Order: sequence, then C-alpha cells, then structure tokens
Amino acid sequence: MSKYNKQRLNIAMLGHKRIPSREGGIEIVVEELSTRMVNKGHKVTCLNRSGHHVSGNEFHIKSTKQFKGVKIKTVPTINKKGLAAMTSSVAASIIAAFGKYDVVHYHAEGPCAMIWIPKLFGKRCIATIHGIDWARTKWQGFAKKYIKFGEKMAVKYADEIIVLSKGVQDYFQNEYNRKTVYIPNGVNKPEIKPADLIAKKYGLQKNSFVLFLARLVPEKGLQYLIEAFKQTETNKKLVIAGGSSDSDDFMKQMKDMAAGDSRIIFTGFVQGQILDELYSNAYIYCLPSDLEGMPLSLLEAMSYGNCCLTSDIAECAEVVEDKAVLFYKGNVASLQEKLEELCRHPEQVEQYKKGAADFICNKYDWDKVVQETLEAYRGESR
Repeated sequence: MSKYNKQRLNIAMLGHKRIPSREGGIEIVVEELSTRMVNKGHKVTCLNRSGHHVSGNEFHIKSTKQFKGVKIKTVPTINKKGLAAMTSSVAASIIAAFGKYDVVHYHAEGPCAMIWIPKLFGKRCIATIHGIDWARTKWQGFAKKYIKFGEKMAVKYADEIIVLSKGVQDYFQNEYNRKTVYIPNGVNKPEIKPADLIAKKYGLQKNSFVLFLARLVPEKGLQYLIEAFKQTETNKKLVIAGGSSDSDDFMKQMKDMAAGDSRIIFTGFVQGQILDELYSNAYIYCLPSDLEGMPLSLLEAMSYGNCCLTSDIAECAEVVEDKAVLFYKGNVASLQEKLEELCRHPEQVEQYKKGAADFICNKYDWDKVVQETLEAYRGESR
C-alpha cells in the first residue's frame, strides 16, 4: 500500500498567518480543513507564523500548542511588510522537510516559492492557489516578483495544484499548460442573531444598513462603494467592517473619502458575536471586488440569508449564479444604480434573501471539500 493511501495521513499545512484566526480567508480555510481532517482520524500540524494579528495586538489570540486536536507549531518570522510571509514560509518549509509528514499542503502563491525544499526530501506537496496574488495592488516591486516566482514553483514542483475558481483553473491551463484540481471553499450554516451588541455599540437595527465586510485592501473595491453610496439617496447606513492587511495607507484614504457623510460607519476588524450580528441583520451585503480567488465573505453573507450585491467578476458571479445582484466591475454609476434600486424596492431584497442560505449551503459543503482534498493528497483526483 502506498503511504498516501494509508488510513491515517500525517499532514503539515503552511502559508496561512495563524489559526485560530479570521485574519483572512486563507486562515478560515486552513482551520476548517485541518479540524475536519483531524475529526476523520488524520494527524494535522499547522505551521503558524509568529507575531501579532494584522489588525492590531488587541485581536491577538495567545499562541497554543493545540487547537481542536490540530497540532500547532509557531515558526520564526520577521514581522515586516513583505518579509513576514517569506521568512515564515522558509522556516515552515524546513520544518516540514525534516518532519515525518506524508503530505505538505501549501496555501497561497508566495509561500510556494519554498515548495521545492520539502519536495527535495521526498514529501508529497500540494498547493492551493487562493487567488492570483501577484496581481493584488498592495504588492509592488520585489514582493510582486517573488509571489509570481512562487506561482512558477508551484507549477514546477507541486504534485497537485488546487484552485478555487474556474477562472484560475483556465489561467493555469493557458499560462503554463498545467492541469489543476478545482475544489471550491465550503460554508457552514450559521445561527441568525438579533441586533443586540451592534444596536448598543453602533445604533444599528435589522435592515438599517448596507454591509461591507472584508479586509480593507484596494482590490476589494471599497473605493467604488463609498463613492456610489455617498451619491445614493437613502436613510440606510453603510457599515464598513474589516481591518487592514499591510494596507494602512489605503484605510486612511477610505476614511478621508467617507468624511462628511455621517451615514458611513467604520467598525474596524470584527469577530465573534458582532460579526454574526452584522451578517444577520444587514439589509444588503456588498462586495465590489476587482480581484478575488474565491470570496469566503460572500459565501458567509449568503449563508446568513443576505441579499448580496457584487461585482460581475467571474469569481463572484460563479458563486452567486442568479441568486444575487451584479454590477459592472469598477463602474461606480452601475453600482449606484443597483444600490438605489434595492433601497427603493425592499420586496426585491426580500426575494433574494429567501433562497440565499439554502442555495449556498447546499452548493458549497465543507465535508465534500475535505473529501476531495484528501483525494488530491492521495493522487485520486479526477
């Protein structure tokens, strides 16, 4: 029997910042995969970066050696923009190479620059490409080139490449003639919460606000939403929930742009009950992204039964199909038109809300994602 077909695999995961954490979509994916694989009887070690939460020390969770049965190892990291991912992936790759792991699972393109290290030691290496990261606005110069190098190393050395969207699958086929395995993310059906903490803290009631909940980085398109909302006649508020991710200058620009409109509220990074309440009570959830891998926040918003308004990029359109409202990417006038229409017609909003949760939870199931990922580990993907 091949060591990859044995009942209990020993798996290392790296490329994320740290778990448990909601610092980004990758952290949510790694947590879901690793904890569910442990529940299936596999051994999983997550190689966490050292350092503090990207949105501030107040959100930092004390490091632990175990989380829900997942072994946690914290690796040395230089905590500076552009260096944190690189240095932690070098350290994690060396640890993975010398560890008794059957499979080393890399997450994101940048960390894949070091995928050759465990490969050199005979490890089976899997890469999940969460998006074309070198195209993100925040990365310039050397950082952009390094991430593109990571993409090329994944193409060359990964035993399997997992992609989250058909668009990224087409990209790898056209650019590198490299076959990939399409395994989108999953989503859990949540408990809907009444507006309690958000009423006390921000004066928000059910259906009183449009919600943007994502990292505050340029490719998420927040600049279009603020401009469109400021021109929209409505007594709804715009709630902007999320922290920066090596993007403090952009956050300042957005706050300057919103200045003077008392309807716009910045909450900063949110988690726990406040996050649940924001999703549970939004009138509309809006994700105006220019670039996505697979937007977990969009899946989450629909799982709470939200009417979603998103840009028409393939990665978002694939997710929502005809169960949400699309506008032309980067087009403020198109976004404003859709916002005003939905604010004027609550009956349309209710119609979209009705079927959203069942649709998205049936379409994107974490148990199926885990099973297909394990098949990729074993070389059984179709």
